[in-house]
Amino acid sequence: MVRLDRQMAFVTEVGKLKGVDRQTMLGGLGRRENSAEHSWHLAMMVLALAEHAPPGADLGRVLAMVLIHDLVEIDAGDLFLYADEEQQRRQEVAERSAADRIFAILPADQGTTLRAMWDEFTERRTPDARFARAIDRLQPMLENLAADGGTWRRHGIAAGQVLAKVRLIEEGSPALGELARKVVTEAVAGGILAP
Repeated sequence: MVRLDRQMAFVTEVGKLKGVDRQTMLGGLGRRENSAEHSWHLAMMVLALAEHAPPGADLGRVLAMVLIHDLVEIDAGDLFLYADEEQQRRQEVAERSAADRIFAILPADQGTTLRAMWDEFTERRTPDARFARAIDRLQPMLENLAADGGTWRRHGIAAGQVLAKVRLIEEGSPALGELARKVVTEAVAGGILAP
């Protein structure tokens, strides 16, 4: 039962992700998205957009990555994508510390496997990780579009700043990168993203 006890402790711990609010506003709901909703939405996007993954992608691994990638926010919280370099550096340290703690709750074999997958996602080392990161970067763009500019408007984000982030999407999926560029063009044309 010790193994099951550790697994159940992990399951209980990761449920806390539902209480972590992200910066992203949800279109039509008038509230911020939580990190668990974000992870679920990414998993659904992986299923719906699977044909745009790199050839030979292991979609099971991609799904696992998008489901675990933000568990560290239980401790570290969510950082705005356009935060300055010092804030991003502090966040990276906090997230690595959180990963050490959270994945260690599991039995060692499982914790090591999931931590390695989290590292792979974070470092974009493989085509699977790059596709997962592309999905992770695209989803908030779609939410900002649906929320009439959402965090883009609130923080005065301009098209050039968003386009700089689109490169990561293109790394993981050229088709999704092209879609992201169209989202930016549409947002500028609609007056919800500054040119």
